[in-house]
Amino acid sequence: MLRDRHYFLLAVIIYGISVIYSLFLWRKGFRTHDRVNYALLLAGFVFHFKAMMMRGMRFDRCPVNNLYEAMVFVDWTIVAVYLVIGILPRLRYIGAFAAPVVFAIGVFGLMPSLDTTYGAKPEFGNGLVSLHAALTLLSYGAFGLSSVAAAMYLTQQHDLKFHKLRAVFSVMPPIDRLEKITSRLLWAGFILLTAGLAFIPFLLKQRPEVHAMSDPKVIWSALVWCIYLGLLVMHSRFSHSGRKFAWGAVGTFAFVLLTFWGVNLLSPAHKF
Repeated sequence: MLRDRHYFLLAVIIYGISVIYSLFLWRKGFRTHDRVNYALLLAGFVFHFKAMMMRGMRFDRCPVNNLYEAMVFVDWTIVAVYLVIGILPRLRYIGAFAAPVVFAIGVFGLMPSLDTTYGAKPEFGNGLVSLHAALTLLSYGAFGLSSVAAAMYLTQQHDLKFHKLRAVFSVMPPIDRLEKITSRLLWAGFILLTAGLAFIPFLLKQRPEVHAMSDPKVIWSALVWCIYLGLLVMHSRFSHSGRKFAWGAVGTFAFVLLTFWGVNLLSPAHKF
């Protein structure tokens, strides 16, 4: 009988096929409104959603109790948001950029050491823990998709500068629209992250033995919040736009991915 991890493995395999297909789209220069990649990510999403439902129904809670479940949730968020905006043909090629990110997170999430056991039911203090975790992880999903849009911006800008003919025939959105998409996704992620972090004072009251300033995860989260705030302020108030803004979105999310696991290992109070 297939378990939830088996369904997630099937989803990651399909995401891997999407990555391979995306390489052909890159070589063709994105000259047609392709539906195959969208269908591949949709098929992977079905297995992905099945895995999350099976894990969540086991204890009637949002499945974000360990690092494996956190990675599954972030991956699911990125794919879900893409499937919504990918309905528009002009934005469908975001999938070619999103697929490598989704596949990499999925492969990382499948590492056995991340799926730590916690018995038949995890111990939740109350629903605030689940809500705090869900909002925070949803913000990471939005940040991830914003970095994908930013990568598309950098690709389009490169083509306009060095391969003008390929840029003319490309069906990807123009760079000004990609910049707006990146900005809006960053704002969505920032609002979700702010809402998630707003629960920290209430959660600390339930665990007086935990001190915010001594928890690496809390300090790291505050740092991420400040970096994204600075990026958004520079973009909206000081005309910090274009190439630098796109690199900022890509670089900040890369920082989040590269440090998320290590910070969780150092944190005494966080399991994800």
